[in-house]
Amino acid sequence: MIIQGGMIHIGDGTVIKNGYLRLEAGKIAEVAPGPYNGEDLEILDARGMIVTPGFIDAHCHVGMWEEGLDFEGDDGNEMTDPCTPHLRAIDAVNPLDRAFQEALDYGVTTVVTGPGSANPVAGQICAMKTLGRVTDEMVIKAPVGMKFALGENPKSVYNEKSQAPMTRMAIAAIIREELQKAKRYQEDLQKAEEDEDTDPPELDVKCEALLPVLEGKVKAHFHVHRADDICTALRIIREFGLDGVIVHGTEGYLIPDVIAKAKVPVICGPIISTRTKPELKNLDRRNAAILLEAGVEVAINTDAPEVPIDLLAAEAAITVAAGVPQEKAVALLTGNPAKICGIGGRVGRLAPGLDGDLLLFDRDPIGLLVKPVHVFVNGEQIR
Repeated sequence: MIIQGGMIHIGDGTVIKNGYLRLEAGKIAEVAPGPYNGEDLEILDARGMIVTPGFIDAHCHVGMWEEGLDFEGDDGNEMTDPCTPHLRAIDAVNPLDRAFQEALDYGVTTVVTGPGSANPVAGQICAMKTLGRVTDEMVIKAPVGMKFALGENPKSVYNEKSQAPMTRMAIAAIIREELQKAKRYQEDLQKAEEDEDTDPPELDVKCEALLPVLEGKVKAHFHVHRADDICTALRIIREFGLDGVIVHGTEGYLIPDVIAKAKVPVICGPIISTRTKPELKNLDRRNAAILLEAGVEVAINTDAPEVPIDLLAAEAAITVAAGVPQEKAVALLTGNPAKICGIGGRVGRLAPGLDGDLLLFDRDPIGLLVKPVHVFVNGEQIR
């Protein structure tokens, strides 16, 4: 199929004002300016429309806290052990949760979903498409990240149980202890491989889950709000040489230079929020704009179901009203989250070789409940 005549937003800030896009075998085969003059193919007339990559929610819990259910559909926090790196989001996601259809309706074709923030080491995050019925067939990458959490949430959960961690010191200590165990486990495995007289260590599934994090193959996503917790996350990232990501980063605007110097990206959000707990008392909608101005890579998230996933583009619109340049808004939902989450080889941009996930709008897509006229996932037109 050829999509011709629209204003094409590549996803990295580049715009082709009047071009075409060719889809082939579920992938993007060509993107170019001007009219298409090749072989006869089915043509979708996009004149007067805006074409973007499918939107990506860079951090949410879709399918793990199911819509309209209580305990029966609450599978995001295993609050029995503060260290659970071996838990996998793919084993909890219900792809038939109605939130997936609502995401598609408003152009969110990829979600990065995973455990909540009850545990200092919470478990494995996955990136998946929102079209489908079987998680295994929808996954882009699993694990795409390991969830760590600092601050108020793990403190509150385990204070009620009168067990560690009850302080920020204990939260950081538990994370360090588990990473150090995994590092020692890694060294023992290496010794056993190099010396046939050395027995390998006994299987430790928690350490096994953390090995790809130590090796930089899986990103370390740190749930943090306060500036001091952000600095703790940066400290741990530096100490262990992790490929780190700051999630939420509510007070990031207070230390943008520190984050920029560390070269760690921030997934900002949810933007649509009130100051519902102490860590959010300094919430400021200028956060993303200030971080971008400082040179920090930024994406936007809903934290769904904290904020309904169909409000992702509305959140981007709020950041624009608060100072994010209009021309960078689409990238906050496409190329930026794909790069930050390590899935840019599949989604996030309109470029040859990437998945055929794209949206066509008859108006500015960055706004409140703006539905795309057409939605493509894996090259398939679903609307």
